[in-house]
Amino acid sequence: MKKVFITGTAGFIGFHLAKLLISEGFLVCGFDGMTDYYDVNLKRRRHQMLLQNANFTAVEGMLEDQEVLDRVVDNFDPEVIVHLAAQAGVRYSLENPRAYLDANVIGTFNVMEAARRLEVQHLLMASTSSVYGANEEMPFSETEKADTQLTIYAATKKANESMAHAYAHLWNLPTTMFRFFTVYGPWGRPDLALYKFVDAILDGRPIDIYNHGDMYRDFTYVDDLVRAIRLLIDVAPIRPQDCQITEGDSLSPVAPYRVVNIGNSDKVRLLDFVDAIEQCLGKKAERNYMGMQTGDVPATWANADLLRDLTGYRPKTDFRDGIAKFVEWYREYAGK
Repeated sequence: MKKVFITGTAGFIGFHLAKLLISEGFLVCGFDGMTDYYDVNLKRRRHQMLLQNANFTAVEGMLEDQEVLDRVVDNFDPEVIVHLAAQAGVRYSLENPRAYLDANVIGTFNVMEAARRLEVQHLLMASTSSVYGANEEMPFSETEKADTQLTIYAATKKANESMAHAYAHLWNLPTTMFRFFTVYGPWGRPDLALYKFVDAILDGRPIDIYNHGDMYRDFTYVDDLVRAIRLLIDVAPIRPQDCQITEGDSLSPVAPYRVVNIGNSDKVRLLDFVDAIEQCLGKKAERNYMGMQTGDVPATWANADLLRDLTGYRPKTDFRDGIAKFVEWYREYAGK
């Protein structure tokens, strides 16, 4: 059984990925700081579910604590590391930017050092569609430049990509960075739009709709996302010998390093997303239309052709179906 070390297993995406890998017979060791950026009880419930399986173990610790991280990774001795833990939240980075440097830069460096020492078969790390920043040509493609980040959160993630490329080149460390696009689904974070909207509408509170609803997002259902990660585990990049790269591939000419978009390849208007939530709940929202938030962008949309070419897979869940699954989970979880 292949052993996979995952950071952030008490988080939204890490929980779902661990659950999928366990179901396929992998041995998984989770590492999570249980930070209080949002409800720690939700995080603990995720871990409790995972710990019901003998193939899962978990350790609580901070990525910035290199001694603890190294001890856990060395004891587990994984073949694959999937680094998902981060200080999340675009808007929170406006209030507390230092938290992003500590977790996303120093923490990621410690993970890369562990991967280098153990010479893992494949290091996979989460980036974000936010690195595309002010780019306007859509759908976003991995081969286009991404040098205009608009928030500290996005800047730290782009820094992670640059750091990872250097490590892949220097140590021949096979590394895949995946850029996520607006992930949603059951067990989601309370600070994400879908969770906030459903919670507010059921309680009769108004919802804030930025840029007066003239926004588009590539909503990606979490089960589709983790399925894509699972398939990418088996597609470790190989340093090209002749510097020849297939057209459309983001493989580095000088390192076993690749960036892959994971998105639904479909942009959905925010107002259509809200309409679908209302229809699913059978209740209208009180809408508070607002201007654009600092650091936000009017649209994101993924070109996921590379993911399809590498794995034969493309996310496909319609946002209406995904919303229905989230609402079903939320009503049970929150008792509403």
